[in-house]
Amino acid sequence: MSTRPGLLFYCQHHLGLGHLVRSLALSEALAERFDVVMLSGGVLPDGLQPPRGVRVIALPPVGLTVDGELVSGEVTRSVEEAFALRRHAILAAWRAVRPAAILLELFPFGRKKFAQELVPLLEAAGAAGPARPLVACSLRDILVERGDRQMAHDERACRIANRHFDAILVHADPRVARLEETFRPPTPLRAAVHYTGYVVPDAEPAVAARRAGIVVSAGSGVHGAPLMAAALEAQPWLREPMKIVAGPAAPEPTWAALCRAAAERERLEVVRWVPALREELARAHASVSLCGYNTALDLLRSRVPALVVPAEAAGEGGQALRARRLERLGALRVLDEDRLAGPALARALEEVLDFTPRPVGLRLDGAAATVRVLGRLLAERAEAEVA
Repeated sequence: MSTRPGLLFYCQHHLGLGHLVRSLALSEALAERFDVVMLSGGVLPDGLQPPRGVRVIALPPVGLTVDGELVSGEVTRSVEEAFALRRHAILAAWRAVRPAAILLELFPFGRKKFAQELVPLLEAAGAAGPARPLVACSLRDILVERGDRQMAHDERACRIANRHFDAILVHADPRVARLEETFRPPTPLRAAVHYTGYVVPDAEPAVAARRAGIVVSAGSGVHGAPLMAAALEAQPWLREPMKIVAGPAAPEPTWAALCRAAAERERLEVVRWVPALREELARAHASVSLCGYNTALDLLRSRVPALVVPAEAAGEGGQALRARRLERLGALRVLDEDRLAGPALARALEEVLDFTPRPVGLRLDGAAATVRVLGRLLAERAEAEVA
């Protein structure tokens, strides 16, 4: 039987894999100090191996469509049936683990539609008396802007956080992003905010002494069709060969068009996915991509001359802010999505081939810092109980 304190970690991913990748990296680090049980609410990729020391409980999968509608990941179950099973599984895990800490990815700052399974967990934890666990939120650097619904959304999230949460762990360097920039509720947030630095998986990539080629990528590929189309249009004018990483969730028409082009052209390679994008970038002369959380960190770590096209029109709120902050630091160049077309992309890429990114020295130890913060908060709680 493990003598380490238990930690229950909830992660819900949808169309992309960014949230899952970050949560797995956190889980791996947390397992050095905690007995980690991870509740995964999305469809898990085939062949996924959990980190050593982490037990993954796959909940009946539920996701969101591009339009924001809930869908069951299993055709034999309705969304309502899936949620009923998920609530039971989450509370059963809570009773079995009796964790010292609960870590919820994004909620209550996002995942509103999953409150029906998370609020019961938080209420059970709050009713545990002296055995009440520490409750924290694992939060990415920048939140989605919600237009006219922003104030109501933020106020609701703030009330839940103030009632149930002890800490908000923002996985960012405050020199790039601060929580209050994209979270502005009328009621003050009482839960303590801790900036951990960015969370990156695995070791630093080996940067090649001589770089070659242009790598085009769009994360999971769900929102990458416009970039892929523009890259195909720009490719004949570029002086470097091009490798396009479509993404495992790229729409079939997009993938088919890429394959046709690769069969007809020289100096063009297309692949669905690569095991580690950062390794591809560390060998490339230039990169063009979206600017999601994990992609941005891969660009910084590989030190590749990079052009990013923030995917704001696709509902990937926060990419433009992240991109502009990194551009201001001299880490990369930005091409606005409304200018994305073959000729403009070709010109921008030719300029990036002669661009040298500036070292920015951002905090990239977010996983280790998360372990330290949770350990310190638990120790402080224990000391307060003794006193």
